[in-house]
Amino acid sequence: MPKLPPKDYIQAVSFPDGITLHPIGVVHSPYKERHGTPRQAQLQCAPSYYQPARAQIELFPDMIPPIALKDMDGFERIWVIAWLHLNKHWNPTVILPRGPRIRRGTLATRAPHRPNPIGISAPKLIEIKGSVLHVEGIDLLDQTPVLDIKPYVTYCDSFPNAKCGYVNEMENAQEYEIDIFGKDRPSI
Repeated sequence: MPKLPPKDYIQAVSFPDGITLHPIGVVHSPYKERHGTPRQAQLQCAPSYYQPARAQIELFPDMIPPIALKDMDGFERIWVIAWLHLNKHWNPTVILPRGPRIRRGTLATRAPHRPNPIGISAPKLIEIKGSVLHVEGIDLLDQTPVLDIKPYVTYCDSFPNAKCGYVNEMENAQEYEIDIFGKDRPSI
């Protein structure tokens, strides 16, 4: 059989001027305002009494039929890609809620105020009932639009030895966010 010449797919489609996304679901979480909502789905230095919040992710059955969740129940964690709909503005630099009060480049942070307010969360998947995913450890506000769900796969999603720049420095200095657990410092 003759070898076919390679195809140049890059030239076949123009670069998009805009991108249209549609929510496939909505988060139902106990968090109604930004203050008091965890900044990450998993906290590194949580005190022993800390209990991650439970939430539901309701997928819209007219867009995502329940069969699309087939085989998802074997995964311990999922990626939730969300539209951080309350964020209307962004700055190229931000001041983080912990560490030195210096401005960091927005794209070097997990700040919700971004050029495109896309957020990711990796909550624990507890169970699936129809089109509703029950999760634990959510860091998204109630009524946050969900753009996509993907399984968390350890071999390609976890790089435990990866360098994390200034974040490693803050962890080594044990600089924690003030009042994240309802008191001044978490007990370690």
